[in-house]
Amino acid sequence: MPPFHLAFPVHDLEAARAFYGGLLGCPEGRSAEDWIDFDFHGHQIVAHRVPGAKAGNAANPVDGHDVPVPHFGLVLDMAAWEKLAARLKAAGVDFAIPPTVRFRGQPGEQATMFFRDPSGNALEIKAMARPENLFAR
Repeated sequence: MPPFHLAFPVHDLEAARAFYGGLLGCPEGRSAEDWIDFDFHGHQIVAHRVPGAKAGNAANPVDGHDVPVPHFGLVLDMAAWEKLAARLKAAGVDFAIPPTVRFRGQPGEQATMFFRDPSGNALEIKAMARPENLFAR
């Protein structure tokens, strides 16, 4: 699968570096005074400094939770998801939706968690109970 590219605003590049590079373990790529590339599990995400940048608080109801919109993230295998969930909990991350399983017993059953970066950008990290069902109806 080809990697995706996502550029997003942050108000503080050092906070973004600590969050994406430190907490999430994303290797840093190129950077300049106002942006940093990160390797987000093989995908290129770029934090761009935008003074005063702050994400909104829009949400949409999904399976009993208010899912932050917009958001971006990853689909990991279950072992990697569990390891990351434990690391985020140990770090005291304030989850918008704590690690949970949704759509139990349905084709889209998944472990998921939502949290925000220091600029308020929402991320979802999930793992499918059956990875082949990622796009199942």
